[in-house]
Amino acid sequence: MLAAVRAESGVTASRVDRSVLTHVLFTGVSTAHLASLVSELARPWVVEVEGRRHHVRGGARKRAPGAGARFQLVFVDRLVATLIHLRHDLPHAVLALLYEVDRSTITRAVGEIRRLLAERGFAVPGQRGVRLRTLEDVFAYAQAEGVPLRLDATEIQVRRPAAGQGGRKAFVSGKEKQNTMKATVIADHRGRTLWTDRLRPGRMHDVTAARTAGIGPCFDHFDQVDVLLDDGYLGLSRDHRERALTPPRKLRPGAIAPFVELRECQRHDHYSQRITVEHALADHKRWKQLQRWTHRRDRLPDTYRAIASLVSDRTATD
Repeated sequence: MLAAVRAESGVTASRVDRSVLTHVLFTGVSTAHLASLVSELARPWVVEVEGRRHHVRGGARKRAPGAGARFQLVFVDRLVATLIHLRHDLPHAVLALLYEVDRSTITRAVGEIRRLLAERGFAVPGQRGVRLRTLEDVFAYAQAEGVPLRLDATEIQVRRPAAGQGGRKAFVSGKEKQNTMKATVIADHRGRTLWTDRLRPGRMHDVTAARTAGIGPCFDHFDQVDVLLDDGYLGLSRDHRERALTPPRKLRPGAIAPFVELRECQRHDHYSQRITVEHALADHKRWKQLQRWTHRRDRLPDTYRAIASLVSDRTATD
């Protein structure tokens, strides 16, 4: 239909210059960063595709490598389309129009690349090629390098579950008063993302989410790691004294001025050091998909970890 309209109006069809779409304004990553992602993820993607084909065939291929139909989107195009989708939340139909393919092709490409980005882990500052993938990795790195950690939670607004569906109330956040999912994030003293969990329903308390992620055994096994927290994690500070550090508690009524001033100075120092994790959360939410999630909830965990992984690459070199 579009071709017929162009023919009637005398406008000649012209293909989109796909190289323009690799610009940092579209993808959110620099050209050098994009090149490193291509070199890192191209082989795992090929292995995954060939493994899927082997499963469908039920055995080894019978034709020579390179024979048969060609991909409508090469790996670089799939990666760029996924980055644009994550950065600007462009609908799959719009990306399909830009790349002149069917919408299902974009949907399949975004699903494949998003999973690869989510599984790659988080960059380690100053250690090229080393990635942190689990909470135990983060605590081991912090103890080996003497890095104090900052931990906090953030919530992403999601669609309300359908009426009559089980667990509908689990997503209603007591703090935000809306349906959300909660992400627990760990950053270092410079606001560089080191880890995020798999996300929990928004009704879950911050402390419960951290415990569910396995932070208790990490405190037990890595006894030289300190974690700075806010007032929402008092339960952790009681369980792991001198390790899970929260701001000084409120003084009793009638406290004399020197103690009040000392407490205010201590709270100011604590929040001045802990603010870097807030900066990390702000970096994540510059990507439009994390400002408000309008897609299926089961896809949000991989999306959050994919974006946090990309942000960690950039901040690790700052």
